[in-house]
Amino acid sequence: MKKIFYFIRHGQTDLNRRGIVQGRGVNSPLNDTGREQAQAFFDAYKDIPFDKVYISTLLRTKETVQSFLDLGIPSEELIGLDEISWGVYEGKEQDETIMAGFNQVVAAWRAGDLDLGIEAGESPNALVERQKEAIAHMLKQHDEETVLVCMHGRALRIMLCHLTNIPVNLMDDFPHTNTALYVLEYSDDVFTIIDHYNIKHLEELGDA
Repeated sequence: MKKIFYFIRHGQTDLNRRGIVQGRGVNSPLNDTGREQAQAFFDAYKDIPFDKVYISTLLRTKETVQSFLDLGIPSEELIGLDEISWGVYEGKEQDETIMAGFNQVVAAWRAGDLDLGIEAGESPNALVERQKEAIAHMLKQHDEETVLVCMHGRALRIMLCHLTNIPVNLMDDFPHTNTALYVLEYSDDVFTIIDHYNIKHLEELGDA
């Protein structure tokens, strides 16, 4: 069995722009820039014969791929694609206190403490378990050879690690921006990145 996965991060939201922590518990819509990014991605990839579109349960992913859904491509929401929960930080501005705590946790992740999470939030290891269920579900769909998956920044970087057997503590080695694309080929039980951080569709917007 061979599959091609197009993974993208959702388009920009006002909370992205304002530096407000979103995470799994904040369901914000795209802003005008996010809609422009989504349109640019659609214009660049509308001719790819996607068999299915997978999204998280959060509005910003559905809005990002809405033009593909309007073509009649089947879609499915999976909680395994939701962003990591940032717990008590969600909905708060990234002030000095929040950023200090955030940086401390991310540094601990980098050092290998992947069971650590923000208070009332989620650890990378807990997220990986959610994601593995989502991937297993997608791999069971034998009639879906080419799929589009729209998810979230931190979650996408963690997903790319464990799919390609890179230690999850190296998640920040994967660059990301809104609607950035990674294409992975799945063959013989192995995921291989065949297009790494493609943002060509954003060049005309001046965001790349």
